[in-house]
Amino acid sequence: MPDNILLDGDSLGISDVHAVAVGRMPVALAPGARARMARTRAVVEDVIKRGGVAYGVTTGFGKLSDIAIPPERLAELQVNLVRSHAAGVGPLLPEREVRAMMLLRANVIAKGFSGARAVLVDLLTGMLNAGLHPPIPEQGSVGASGDLAPLAHLALAMIGEGKVLNGSRDGNAKEMLEEAALEPVVLAPKEGLSLINGTQAHTAIAALACVDARRLWNVAHVAGAMSLEGVLGTPVAFDARIQEARGQIGQADSASLLRQLLEGSEIRESHRHGDSRVQDAYALRCMPQVHGPALDALRFAEGMISRELNAATDNPLVLENGEMLSGGNFHGQAVALALDVMAIALTNLATIAERRIDRLVHPDFNQGLPPFLTSDAGVNSGFMMAQVTAAALASECKLLSHPASVDTIPTDGNKEDVVPMAMGAAWKLRRIVNNVRNILAIELMCAAQAIDYRAPLKPGTRLVSAHATVRAFVPPLGRDRVLGGDIAQLAAAIEMGAFELLASGGTT
Repeated sequence: MPDNILLDGDSLGISDVHAVAVGRMPVALAPGARARMARTRAVVEDVIKRGGVAYGVTTGFGKLSDIAIPPERLAELQVNLVRSHAAGVGPLLPEREVRAMMLLRANVIAKGFSGARAVLVDLLTGMLNAGLHPPIPEQGSVGASGDLAPLAHLALAMIGEGKVLNGSRDGNAKEMLEEAALEPVVLAPKEGLSLINGTQAHTAIAALACVDARRLWNVAHVAGAMSLEGVLGTPVAFDARIQEARGQIGQADSASLLRQLLEGSEIRESHRHGDSRVQDAYALRCMPQVHGPALDALRFAEGMISRELNAATDNPLVLENGEMLSGGNFHGQAVALALDVMAIALTNLATIAERRIDRLVHPDFNQGLPPFLTSDAGVNSGFMMAQVTAAALASECKLLSHPASVDTIPTDGNKEDVVPMAMGAAWKLRRIVNNVRNILAIELMCAAQAIDYRAPLKPGTRLVSAHATVRAFVPPLGRDRVLGGDIAQLAAAIEMGAFELLASGGTT
């Protein structure tokens, strides 16, 4: 692992974003990027010196772009832009999402098309390395002209206004920066625009969701395989020849992982012969056909999001040959679509997992297991309400998976007449991720209980380890107890990657 991540505007990856946002890996500006930024900054300064006209540099913004700004008010223009656009409302973004947003904004400025000074990147990297982040409301962006409101709240802290947080401690931005030996930046022409024009708020959430979604995809197989063992299901449907006959890549990868997880199962051998059932229900038999397309969708989304991490999203773009080009790279449709695709993929994981939970607890379907997985049913309700919770979460996922990116509403005096609603897609996906994590925690808990009832027979070799991991966080259920804490414990374990190695050798 490197000691730090160097920002050059071209090579940032999803894993890097997670390493900085969650793992707090140090970050710095690459020397080559610093030289490139100096060259495009000279272009901006030359335009001002010549009295040229450039959007957002010597003119107003949006609908006000026809208004020329006199040279003596250019600095005032940039500060007013930041202040006026810091109009976000609602709950604050989690710290890890703000850190990811800071990283991405630093990276896009480092790319060199912003025409901004290196001091902006130095301040952002300094804040990240010092553990400082501003409070940023999650609502107020439509994802066109970029995430203007969230990024403006970030820029506000960089000029020493508003508040800054360091863990649970908050204080005046200027004072908190100075305490960390950092100085607020004095914005030069175009730099306010360079800080707020881009897709970095919703892309930050998307990049972190990619890591979470891959982890959930793996855990869904661990939980699904345990459920199959618990209800004495058959792995015949996962035979490689069935997958090859269809030719869907994600489906084949899913079936392969299930076969690996189920290898060495004593439970399977106990009912291989003499079982009157030919086929299991879809929630068990069709795991590759449901989990597989989810993987294909995640791969598509990861590609779109990975490209956006290193995208030049400013307007205008500043070229080293002296040109300044106005365009629309700030428009968030690409990532908004990817976010919606991930939401749909994860919702499918949620709905099939909930059905597997029902088969584990339902006395008509669970192949001789006690009703609701409790040996004293009636006096005890067992996992009855855990399944209800999973059903509630799965249904909420269905509601949240309605795509935001097909919506639009005109803004800025109808100048921005087609917008992607990317931030709406982002916070919806974050909630779906949390829901799926809790559903899978419930499935793991129920499946482990079912496997307890199949003892002394053992499940697949990897599932023996999976069962032990569940039991390291949650004890078997004897008499009824409050299950909310158990679900939270397992959900946290999933988030931290406790089941990750069990799905190793899977897919990329």
